Amino acid sequence: MAKGGFPGMGGGNMNNLIKQAQKFQKQMEDMQKEIENKEFTATVGGGAVSATVSGKKEITEIKIKPEVVDPDDVEMLQDLILSACNEALKKAEEETSGEMKKLTGGLNIPGL
Repeated sequence: MAKGGFPGMGGGNMNNLIKQAQKFQKQMEDMQKEIENKEFTATVGGGAVSATVSGKKEITEIKIKPEVVDPDDVEMLQDLILSACNEALKKAEEETSGEMKKLTGGLNIPGL
């Protein structure tokens, strides 16, 4: 067996493959750190409720305008909060997916 490779393959090919994999891994780590530092905000109900999530997909802030707090209609407020949170999470996921597609050239790599 060739040193550092597989039978029939030059060791240089394997070394190049390893270097490419390491470069790809570094790019992925950098992209993940960049996204984790971003915030994604969604506003619903004509500005009544907004939710902000981090790139780690953690809710970091919820803002509610006082005029939408109606003790007789708590369900509406709950729906607005859910909608804002889900929309902000969707924005974070879309950004992550878009950046991943750029990095992988559109290839669907399982586990990424």
